[in-house]
Amino acid sequence: MKLTSRGKLLMLIGVFLVPVVAAYVAYFGWRPAGHTNYGELFKATPLQQTQGVMLDGQPFTLDALQGKWVMVHVGPAQCDAGCAQQLYLMRQTRITQGKDQSRIERLWVLTDAAAPNGALLQEHPGLHVWRPENPAFIDQFPASLNRAGHIYLIDPLGNLMLRFPESPDPRGMMKDLKLLLKASQVG
Repeated sequence: MKLTSRGKLLMLIGVFLVPVVAAYVAYFGWRPAGHTNYGELFKATPLQQTQGVMLDGQPFTLDALQGKWVMVHVGPAQCDAGCAQQLYLMRQTRITQGKDQSRIERLWVLTDAAAPNGALLQEHPGLHVWRPENPAFIDQFPASLNRAGHIYLIDPLGNLMLRFPESPDPRGMMKDLKLLLKASQVG
């Protein structure tokens, strides 16, 4: 089949016009579904007043955990069912990260002077149980009603950056952590 001069001209115009039209449609018309995270992102804020003591009374500063992602539960030593569920979710979410689980630490920030149940702590090996030196440290964790109802995430640079909702969905937590670990150049 032989093209006429007019056919060649129309084909040449089409070759140049189709990408322009496609770009216009892609930019102004078609919007792919954006990625949304499960947890609520905060403006990354460095935590202040990070000195405190571990459960055994040894001084410990949270700066020692820099370079790791840290899942945090903030609450009293008397651990109710909600607290126990959060500690369990933190442990399991970390385990599900497979080879990357060594990049994640878990921290229970105690808000009172009591001691947690020893049997509960045995169920969570590797959990850091820490009491801040300055009670104002706890105010850095925003919550609408109950701080103890949330699991928070601290990035490897020591910034509070994310809060999971109360009664979190484990799959959403796992997905958020997986994406953060994949994208992170630090920790």
